[in-house]
Amino acid sequence: MNSILLMLAGIALAPGATPGALENAGALAPFFEKLASGPVHILHYGDSHSASDDLPNALRTELQARFGAGGPGFTLAGHPYLGYRRFDSRGAQSGGWRTSGTVTHASDGMEGLGGVSITARRAGETAALTAECEHLSLFYLQQPGGGDFEFSVDGDPVRHVATSGSLGPGYLDYEPAPGPHRFTVRTLTAAAVRLFGWTADNTDGVTYETLGINGAQATVVLSWDEDLLTDHVARRDPALIVVAYGTNEAISPRWDAAAYSVAFRQVLERLRNAAPRASILVIGPPDCLFVKQKHRMSSGHLSEVIAVQRVVARESHCAYWNWRRRMGGPGSVRKWVKAGLSQRDHVHMRSAGYRLAGKLLFDELMFHYERFSAPKENDQ
Repeated sequence: MNSILLMLAGIALAPGATPGALENAGALAPFFEKLASGPVHILHYGDSHSASDDLPNALRTELQARFGAGGPGFTLAGHPYLGYRRFDSRGAQSGGWRTSGTVTHASDGMEGLGGVSITARRAGETAALTAECEHLSLFYLQQPGGGDFEFSVDGDPVRHVATSGSLGPGYLDYEPAPGPHRFTVRTLTAAAVRLFGWTADNTDGVTYETLGINGAQATVVLSWDEDLLTDHVARRDPALIVVAYGTNEAISPRWDAAAYSVAFRQVLERLRNAAPRASILVIGPPDCLFVKQKHRMSSGHLSEVIAVQRVVARESHCAYWNWRRRMGGPGSVRKWVKAGLSQRDHVHMRSAGYRLAGKLLFDELMFHYERFSAPKENDQ
């Protein structure tokens, strides 16, 4: 990062951790314990700040450099919506799949781990993943009258799968040969085949799994079928779940602090119930300014959203990272725009800004990890 540019923009970012930006760090103890032994799976839920994979990838890169690369972990099937991206794998699909679970694509709630699925209702449709891993799993929906598909590796058919059965999760497991491969699903019938995503794992190391949805609010989690979500989360056995929402809540004309407090608590409870051994880290929204009437800019309900999140996170025994405070507080987004770190919409960051934010959070996490891992006097 160009330190001169930051200074000219008036952004003062002290090295290392800023006391108070990461709150209730003690809630991360189970995650820190797992980091020392591995493997470690991290699920990162969020809105557009997460969906681009810039922020998650910054954390992924730092964590994997220190604790080992566990592979891409879970990725959504195909390329389900414009803007979905993963830096460590590549997905593709033919034109006959239909997406559900995004803000613009209606959902029946059966969306699984990432809250998004794709469905084909004719033969010959394909969805593929290009990745390198030691173990692969495909998450799909088993359902009455479900269709059949062929699973192939690098163009060679490997397995015929029938998805018809009682409603619930279906899994295909495969152990690939070393090296990168292209894994492909091809539908064989006109009956519905619904795919949730792939997991591509190595035996050890960290996976950092991006599960962001553009335009999403935290309450989207409550619209997902709880049994299906719980089964998928349990299969991933995460050491850490990241919950990063708030920007879309801040601009919502239907914002209500009391209702949001209840709903946000329910979101954290649902994820806690699905993974009782995992730590939960809530990432608050970054500083933003929204265009209002007569071109005036306002932060909307951002301060109220952050205040509610902090209280609920603390009472739910979750850690909280105050992203806005770490940026410099209210109004600091103007300086980030001036420095070329945030976009001119004053809401979304540029890639460099997300990378910087990820590095700042990683440094704070490691600050507390080192304190957690330091030998205690009575242990010496």
